[in-house]
Amino acid sequence: MIFINNCLRYLFIFFLFIGVLQAQNSKIDSLKTAIENHNANDTVRVNLLNAMIHQVYDTDVNKAEILLRESGDLTEKLNFEKGKADVIYYKAHIEIIKSNYPKAVNYANQALKQYKLLKDRSGESRSLNCIGIAYEYQANYPKALEYYKKSAIIDEALNDLKGISGSLNNIGNVYAYQGNYKEAILNYNQAKEIKKQLKDFNGVARAYNNIGSIYAEQSNFLLALENFNRALATYDSIQNKERTVNLLMNVGTIYQIQNKLDEAIVYFNKALERSREQNDKRVIAMCLNGLGNVYKSQFKNEKALVSFYDALEINKSIDNKVQIARSLNHVADLQLILDQKNKALGNYKKALALNKDVGSQIGMCKTYLGLAKYYHSQKQFTEALKNALNSQDIAIRLELIRLQKETAGLLSTIYKNTGNYKKALASHEQFKILNDSLFNKENIERIAQLEYEYKYKQAIDSANIRELKLTKTVLTTSKDLEKSKRNYLWAIIGFLVVSIASVSFIFYEKLRSAKAIAQNVIIEQKLLRSQMTPHFIFNSLSVLQGIILNKEEKKSVSYLSRFSKLLRLTLENSRDKTVLLSKELMAIENYLALQNLENKSYKYCINIEDSVDTSTLKIPPMLIQPFVENAVEHAFTDSSIIRKIDVNLVLVNNQLICTITDNGIGIDSPKKYKRDTKKSLSTTITSERLKILSKDLKMEGSVIVEDRKKYNEQGTIVTLIIPYKKQNI
Repeated sequence: MIFINNCLRYLFIFFLFIGVLQAQNSKIDSLKTAIENHNANDTVRVNLLNAMIHQVYDTDVNKAEILLRESGDLTEKLNFEKGKADVIYYKAHIEIIKSNYPKAVNYANQALKQYKLLKDRSGESRSLNCIGIAYEYQANYPKALEYYKKSAIIDEALNDLKGISGSLNNIGNVYAYQGNYKEAILNYNQAKEIKKQLKDFNGVARAYNNIGSIYAEQSNFLLALENFNRALATYDSIQNKERTVNLLMNVGTIYQIQNKLDEAIVYFNKALERSREQNDKRVIAMCLNGLGNVYKSQFKNEKALVSFYDALEINKSIDNKVQIARSLNHVADLQLILDQKNKALGNYKKALALNKDVGSQIGMCKTYLGLAKYYHSQKQFTEALKNALNSQDIAIRLELIRLQKETAGLLSTIYKNTGNYKKALASHEQFKILNDSLFNKENIERIAQLEYEYKYKQAIDSANIRELKLTKTVLTTSKDLEKSKRNYLWAIIGFLVVSIASVSFIFYEKLRSAKAIAQNVIIEQKLLRSQMTPHFIFNSLSVLQGIILNKEEKKSVSYLSRFSKLLRLTLENSRDKTVLLSKELMAIENYLALQNLENKSYKYCINIEDSVDTSTLKIPPMLIQPFVENAVEHAFTDSSIIRKIDVNLVLVNNQLICTITDNGIGIDSPKKYKRDTKKSLSTTITSERLKILSKDLKMEGSVIVEDRKKYNEQGTIVTLIIPYKKQNI
């Protein structure tokens, strides 16, 4: 019943949207036909040309400019004053799209004067709004707000709902840039309700997108994705792909924050491609900044730096101060990582000056955090503390959870270095609380559910489109049928009903299957996290207690550091389906070092052949470590021998082969440990898991455990063929 209700609900929404789409397409087609048929060079042709420009200028600049030239020449020839004002107005909008903002302001002011002479109040409002947009894109927010409010006053006097909703949306944009998120959301919601009344679904989608962007900044990913999905569904339903660039970037940013970097790159590249098609320099720069952040997360620092510098140059060319400051922040963050500290400091200071100049609160928050990191790296803890506290104040005021988390983590370290352990502990506790709020289980499951709902809705909309076309065919045909052919008509309708029911059932089954897959992934993650056994943790803590009681301070600090790194790596690696080989090997190395720290009882070696690039290969987590643990726990009964454990990795014929060897008693030895059922179970589970992973990654995977006596050697050898995928560079 729920499924049927959802189908009916989406069907109703679809019919509502399809009417708008047909109206828009019909309007463009009718204007095109009217222009072709109206050969007279008169004011009627001018108005037709300007009406067509209004329909296409924000999606096809080249076409708009061609129409504008013809309209401009004709208005001059006819001395048609209203037409002249409209031409100048559209020139201003085209210059905004081309990022020539001072030129746009000049054109809009000319149009404003012309409309005032003609006493065209609607034209005055549109010109004021256009000037506001140009100032907004230059990050001159006080000026932008001034002109938007002037435009809104005229629209209210004229009771122009379309103009009022546009002004509300633009005022919301300015409040969002200034960090006044409550006022921004209030204006966006008011604009959205008016757009619904007007059946302007482009405007509705834009409002959802803007609201989602604010929730994303506040790290409220559930509400962010919910609004983005509504916007995407709206745009898809009216088949408007040209307006989805900002939306694609926003979704890409959320995937990046969730560490789904491959998905993030896909969305940012789609956005970049579409923004280049539209030649929108401002958005191109934003896409490059987004890609740079993803490359940075992948540790492709040189590639990230190129993207950031490209974005910086574009932003300088269009004099967008907010985006210049953002690009400088990105460049400085990366320079700090690359140990170019003096360059980083210079760029942070430039960014801070620009952010203060334009009043960008979120920009100042990020810059203060960057400066705090710089001064901390230079051990200038007083300056580091001052900047970190400035960043924290803004992050708390704007409810920016992600930045609050980063600041709390840095403050904990600063307080520790200055000997203020009470505040260090309090900041660390706050960091843990904020980190848990960002990545808790409910959020992850809810985000997955929202993704499936969007995909399901797309499928329903697609089925409804086919249903609508078929139903229209039936209705058209029925008018021409005679009474003797009614049985044939009912047969067609019956066939359509059965077809629609069948398609609906197929989509329902696909949805169930998708949810089952998601549940399996969650179960697999739980199993992976359980690999760190309580037995090992209790043993480690007991060893640590013994070292502390023996007053071996340096050794206890080293042991605790290794132990915490191992726990963190194990939990981090188990979150994802695949992890970088370098991170997996780091966890193994920490485990072996931890086992060896107390009494140097093992000699171990992790050998990686030159053919293996650990920074680009991604493998399923927790495949190698269980066999290393088996070697440590079960391979050695004779304490007199020199215990050796070797891990070797090689890439042969596109197969990643890992061997774990020890010189212990051997798997076939009669002296083998009584708990060999655990080893057998570990091998069985890994074998089953490799079969599933081989199908998923479309690459062979297997495990073989052998006694080395068959090679006239002592001990056990485990040979793993690990399925992998290469990370895009």
